[in-house]
Amino acid sequence: MAGRRAVDPAHVVALLRDIGVEHVMHVPGSPEETTAQIQAAAREGARHFALAGGDGTVNLAINALMPMGLSERPVIGVLPVGTGCDLLRTFGLPQDLIGAARHLTTDDTYAVDVATLEGSWGTRYFVNVAQAGVGAAAVQTAARLGRRLGPTRYPLAFVARLPAFPRANVTVTTERRTIEAEALAVILANAQFFAGGWNVAPKATLVDGVLDVQIINTKKTGAPALVPKVIKGTHLTDRSVRRVSAAEFTVSSEPVWPLECDGDLVGNTPVSGRVVPAAIDLKI
Repeated sequence: MAGRRAVDPAHVVALLRDIGVEHVMHVPGSPEETTAQIQAAAREGARHFALAGGDGTVNLAINALMPMGLSERPVIGVLPVGTGCDLLRTFGLPQDLIGAARHLTTDDTYAVDVATLEGSWGTRYFVNVAQAGVGAAAVQTAARLGRRLGPTRYPLAFVARLPAFPRANVTVTTERRTIEAEALAVILANAQFFAGGWNVAPKATLVDGVLDVQIINTKKTGAPALVPKVIKGTHLTDRSVRRVSAAEFTVSSEPVWPLECDGDLVGNTPVSGRVVPAAIDLKI
């Protein structure tokens, strides 16, 4: 169990018992302990993991499991108790604990893609959305804001970082093309939603072996008008958005930009990566 919104572990245990889900509960005290417990369970043969948390918790589990080279795909279910569960939105899954828990009783899963990020800071995996540029800077600032602000933290942080954030000369290389542009952000989307429901990649799917890559070259004065379109998912036709699909990619920027994935700041550009098709089974 993890996540920033308080939940009584006994409540989760009672809920799973009532709906007939056999389980062993672990309540780790830190991200490091979470990683250690997940890897220990996997080494002992566990294949099914139900995560009480949000997108960051799923990311933590993915980064614990992917380097292990397991012979079978792990099955991951999500019980949403974090600050954001955008991954569930792509599949139309319930955002409430009880509704999501009932999905653990079915046999339905999707074999979904995972993507890698590689840079001087190491290797990270992500399953939802990564971004470089002003959006990553906003994630950095949002982490410093009070948690009582909830889903408003990211929009407030975006507004705070936008005025001073530098546009950059960006080079995006995929297996098919190289794009050079002056830009404000680069989006690497495996799924559709981020930032608490922003429909950043309405055409993305986690089962096609590619990422939805968007180069946002709006000027800073145009960003406030673009944001409502991003929230609604109507921005892809905007002249300031260039979209391509990629199974492999490299993103560099001058000046260097921050980089985040699934809501966690992970490093800076340059970054390269690829899609790992059908890497995990997501419980739906």
